[in-house]
Amino acid sequence: MTDLERKLYRIIYNMSRFRKNPTMEDLKRKTGKDEPTIRTAVKNLVTRNEIEWDKEKKEWRFK
Repeated sequence: MTDLERKLYRIIYNMSRFRKNPTMEDLKRKTGKDEPTIRTAVKNLVTRNEIEWDKEKKEWRFK
């Protein structure tokens, strides 16, 4: 995992477990990165099966 992927994983994990699913604005503010960079990193996490979006429950699942 790259530093950004690790940071996004922790942000998504912490926010989804203790508060809510993070918005793109939350992720941009917390990482200081732009939307295309964040989307690429999240897609990498999904591709490697680190995280998964549950469409029915509308929440992230972690492996």
